[in-house]
Amino acid sequence: MTDPAPSPVADAPPENWVDTSAPAFARPFLRLARADRPIGTWLLLLPCWWSVALATEDWRNAWLLALFALGAIVMRGAGCTYNDIVDRDIDAAVARTRSRPLPSGAVSLPAAWAFLVAQSLVGLAVLLSLNAYAIWLGFASLLLVAIYPFMKRITDWPQIVLGLAFNWGALMGWAAVTGGLSLAPVALYLGAVFWTIGYDTIYAHQDREDDAIVGVRSSALKLGPATYKWMWVFYGAALAGFAAAGALAGLGIFFWIGLGLAAAHLVRQIRRLDIDDPSLCLQLFRSNRDFGLILFAAIVAGQFV
Repeated sequence: MTDPAPSPVADAPPENWVDTSAPAFARPFLRLARADRPIGTWLLLLPCWWSVALATEDWRNAWLLALFALGAIVMRGAGCTYNDIVDRDIDAAVARTRSRPLPSGAVSLPAAWAFLVAQSLVGLAVLLSLNAYAIWLGFASLLLVAIYPFMKRITDWPQIVLGLAFNWGALMGWAAVTGGLSLAPVALYLGAVFWTIGYDTIYAHQDREDDAIVGVRSSALKLGPATYKWMWVFYGAALAGFAAAGALAGLGIFFWIGLGLAAAHLVRQIRRLDIDDPSLCLQLFRSNRDFGLILFAAIVAGQFV
């Protein structure tokens, strides 16, 4: 059967499972949900896992890790679908994104809306399995999710709104375990917001020239060569938030050892960064999955070892 969509999408990892193994009829929708680029799912999921681990002193809540994983898959897919619906004209004008399913014509606009609804219903089912406080907290994030795609049109700092929306799980995990919030998850959330501003600024440097042509704004365009010094600010603030969360939660010595390793990972990102090398920017952006897993292991070790 002929593949109905360009293969692969420009910024998808080579030989990803969607392009090599998924049924041809499903590929355009899987690409629309970014299933061929799982890094976004990881970056949405990891703050949830950090928060669950930070809130619990035993393994009774380990099932929440699986539940949040399912939620991250479908809600990241829904968010990407919504973002592509809103940005379809901009994506058609940008070299890296014009091969995506909507601007390429592989998926129609009505089909994309239907797919968005289907994914959102699965996400709603996951949310409704949590306690009441977590449910209402989850609904509170919808405004941020709704406005994010429009921010690049009106501000140089859409990365701030992305950080606020994408790291809501840093609050949700704690709420799902405890039925409330405290200072520890708030510190975790603030640290995660600065982390996202940093890594998404790196990501945005891939599209600087195209963004300037089509009138899209970003922290990469705003900062330009000053990005290098500002990355120390973003990642430094992120680490301060994570350290505060660990201290407020009373984590043990192994957390601090792990946080040191995580900090070394971020320092290496900054030292390797070349804003004029798009492939390196994408590589460094993707490496934040490893940072997130190191921090998750640090929280677990600090809690249980």
